[in-house]
Amino acid sequence: MRKIERIGFVGCGIMGAPIARHLLEAGFAVTVCTRTPEKARPLLDAGARWAPTPAAACEGAQAVFTMVGMPEDVEEVYLGRDGLLAAAEPGTFLVDLTTSRPELARELSEAASAMDVTAFDCPVTGGQEGAEAGTLTLIAGATEAQAAPLLGALEAFSSRIFWFGRPGAGQAAKLCNQVSLAGAMVGACEAVAFARAQGLPVGEVCEMVGSGMGATRALGAFAAKMEEGDWKPGFKVCHMAKDLGLAVEAADDEGLALPGAETVGTLYRTLAAVGGADLGTQALEVLYEEEADAAAAGLDWSHAALDDEGDGDGCCGGHHHGDGCCGGHHHGHDGCGCSGEGHGH
Repeated sequence: MRKIERIGFVGCGIMGAPIARHLLEAGFAVTVCTRTPEKARPLLDAGARWAPTPAAACEGAQAVFTMVGMPEDVEEVYLGRDGLLAAAEPGTFLVDLTTSRPELARELSEAASAMDVTAFDCPVTGGQEGAEAGTLTLIAGATEAQAAPLLGALEAFSSRIFWFGRPGAGQAAKLCNQVSLAGAMVGACEAVAFARAQGLPVGEVCEMVGSGMGATRALGAFAAKMEEGDWKPGFKVCHMAKDLGLAVEAADDEGLALPGAETVGTLYRTLAAVGGADLGTQALEVLYEEEADAAAAGLDWSHAALDDEGDGDGCCGGHHHGDGCCGGHHHGHDGCGCSGEGHGH
């Protein structure tokens, strides 16, 4: 089994940059490519090489990891004129860490196989905190045997790897995670909002809920941030909106309805549309607050659609949240408003 030593890495956002740093610290020779070169400066200072295009990041690399924002970004990075498949040498591994469409992962794997290149999906979960700590969970659309030469690299930034055995299965499994997380997030936000409305101490209520069957990791991780008005992202609103759109789209292809995921996806798209695209997913709670609180978080309800009477009042009990905030049937991530690189809640 050949030893992987030289790695290309495309996408140095809030997830990609710490992953690439862990690879450097593990002793791999890393070449980085990112849409905004300045984001790569700390990695270059730490010893990484710079590549202006994905194709250039592929030169001399035995494996290339990608962590970009949206499925269309994945298509461009892999299939564009300066993309990976145009430059990859036979025997190269191409590993997409982005959360993307299962069908796209299958298409890329098939196209790569025809060129004697191994491409598989390996989305991650654990958020920015997990990326920085090197404790991400990896969700691979491959077998462990297929990825054996990459294990040292994968283990450099993860604490656990799940092997789902076939192209696209990693993406589908990651979307299962996002569907479950969506329900937990809206439950946590509504619990906090209801506690506020009842004049209860939010922290004490969340501690009580966390001691019983209402406990979720989302409530434990975000209750204090919601109480403090801390909306900094570990995982962005726009990325959650995108992920839930992908899940609903893939479920539709199988004739399956996901009304919970669809509703929460609509909430996140609404939040993105009024200026919250780059906030953390815990900012969903702002939808339940008064207009002044929303403005303090940087939201502008004047961008939201008006309801049928034209006044735009309160789909979640706050003010000016716009029509369809808690319903509708919208797929994909139109209006998400995020151009950031890399995610992986």
